[in-house]
Amino acid sequence: MPRGRRPGSPDTRAAVLDVARRRFLADGYQGVTLRSVAAEAGVDQALISYYFGSKRGLFGAAMALAVNPAEVAAQAVAGDLTTLPQRVLRTLIAVWDSPEAGPPLLAMLRNVAQDESHAALLREVVQQEIVERVAARLDGPNAHHRATAFGAVITGVITLRYLVRLEPLASMSPDEILRHVGPALRTALFGPLARG
Repeated sequence: MPRGRRPGSPDTRAAVLDVARRRFLADGYQGVTLRSVAAEAGVDQALISYYFGSKRGLFGAAMALAVNPAEVAAQAVAGDLTTLPQRVLRTLIAVWDSPEAGPPLLAMLRNVAQDESHAALLREVVQQEIVERVAARLDGPNAHHRATAFGAVITGVITLRYLVRLEPLASMSPDEILRHVGPALRTALFGPLARG
């Protein structure tokens, strides 16, 4: 039997995803590295980078997400800071409304509500990939607190619209949601508007 690392194949990809999923749930997002997954799966780290691009990409694939919200949010955070609240909310609603991406995301959200390991993993991903990225873009005091408040508003909208299906939020258009929730997002990020 040949020795050494496994070459790339569909079976190898599936083995890597099995290892990654188990490791993410057991060790959390921060505790997993591409190197540790590669070692356990018996493949070169370069092969994981080739298949999945990054740790975020590996996470999305391991959790069977058609679209990885961490990657989408990271892209939406880039750009003009003044339009960041609208951009992030519109982008995430478009992903969740998508017939391809929405059902796997909803399944993950249901798992979060039922299983602490899923909840801990999602908490860590949101913290590192969304809150920390938004905080890094903000000026002034309490940037981390403001980024966390921003994340809380976004998470509340997603949970109430897609998991709880609270009306009228569940059937609102993205523009309506933005009109009603946009001021809260802006306040979370930039503080209350000065009264004239």
